[in-house]
Amino acid sequence: MNKNLLYVFLLTGLLGSAQDLPTAFSLSEAVEWGMNYNRTLKRATIEVQKAHKEKWKTLSIGFPQIQANLAYQNNIEQPVSLIPAQFFGGEEGEFAEVVFGTQQTAMGMVELNQLIFDGTYVVGVQGIRHFIETAENVLEKTQIEVKKAIITSYVNALVARESLAVLEKNAIALGKNIEEAHQLFKNGFAEEETVEQLRLTLSSLNSQIRYARKSADLADNVFKLLLGIEITEQPQLSNSLEELTALYLLEEKPASNYDNNIDIRLAENEVTTNGFLYRLERAKALPSFSAFLNGSYMGNNEEFAFTESTQKWFGAAAFGFRMRIPVFSSLGRSASAQKAKLSVLQSETKLIEVKAQVFVEWQNALNSFALAKEEHATALENLSLAQRIEQKNTTKFFEGLSGSFDLRQAQLQLYRAQQNTIQCMRQVILDKTNLDTIINNVQ
Repeated sequence: MNKNLLYVFLLTGLLGSAQDLPTAFSLSEAVEWGMNYNRTLKRATIEVQKAHKEKWKTLSIGFPQIQANLAYQNNIEQPVSLIPAQFFGGEEGEFAEVVFGTQQTAMGMVELNQLIFDGTYVVGVQGIRHFIETAENVLEKTQIEVKKAIITSYVNALVARESLAVLEKNAIALGKNIEEAHQLFKNGFAEEETVEQLRLTLSSLNSQIRYARKSADLADNVFKLLLGIEITEQPQLSNSLEELTALYLLEEKPASNYDNNIDIRLAENEVTTNGFLYRLERAKALPSFSAFLNGSYMGNNEEFAFTESTQKWFGAAAFGFRMRIPVFSSLGRSASAQKAKLSVLQSETKLIEVKAQVFVEWQNALNSFALAKEEHATALENLSLAQRIEQKNTTKFFEGLSGSFDLRQAQLQLYRAQQNTIQCMRQVILDKTNLDTIINNVQ
């Protein structure tokens, strides 16, 4: 009975886990899911947790430290000391062999240490909040990159599926055209070359379809990898490429303030970090003070009888202060401090460079997005024209007013316009996402 219950609970747990994965993802749901289950993001989150643990590790140095030591010693062969024999009534110039102590010794000791002042500890405590902030900024950068990667993979998957669907639709329509042209050829109303021209176009389409299927599988696997789900799962994408493009085109113009850029903040963190490291090197030249309190008990015996009540224990206790004064390091500390100061200058120069790079990236992203919108509008117009041209040439062909070569050229032109429109929609979404990434506003 207990085994049956166990199997029921296990089956229920497996079913519950399977139900946790949605059957279809919208773009926003995919991003939300990735923020919870992306493996790279999980590792970055652990790094922040490690930074918090490092905080308590640093703080604990200034708190009381208690150590306990237990020691047991068995003198298998005790050392022999030589003492002038005249002390024991012997003749002068001779020595007596004497063994001091017992064969076995046990000792227990407890010591409390308290740091009173240490310049490096003061600097370390002051820098704790900054180092945690740096770890959180690194996590935020990882989140931004993961969001961008998920959006890109989602769009790539949509593009691959849309391209495949368009190619398959074209192949079906072309297959019907070939059947009609073949009937015309059989009835003597068309030449064999006409059918061959159409078959040549279909062969090219079939080759593109095979490649598109492989591309779609690859895009799906990348998408699942970024979301942290198993490759064997087959989630659907509930958003279409057209509605996402319309959504991104309707969004408000991005803000021109890029000061919140994560790379700029990380560069500022580096300046502050190197400043703390410089202060740390200088603090190593300061004296440090600490206090201690210890107590110990020692027992001696010829046999192991330390656990018996008759064993005598002799106690000792001490209290005092310790002061460490750095006197001379052969200019080692000075060189370390100068090196740390140069690191500060390097990071300040890097900050200026990063700000300039972000500004250039922002300008390029604005121009790219504007160009992507223009190209998308042009692609839609060209697609409409290509569709009308293809329809006219198809009508002319079956009415005997044009040849197969003209029809093939019109079809190829339509296929290129279709794929170009799909790529333009993709570019609109990705360029807008890149803009949002620069200002740390990826939604």
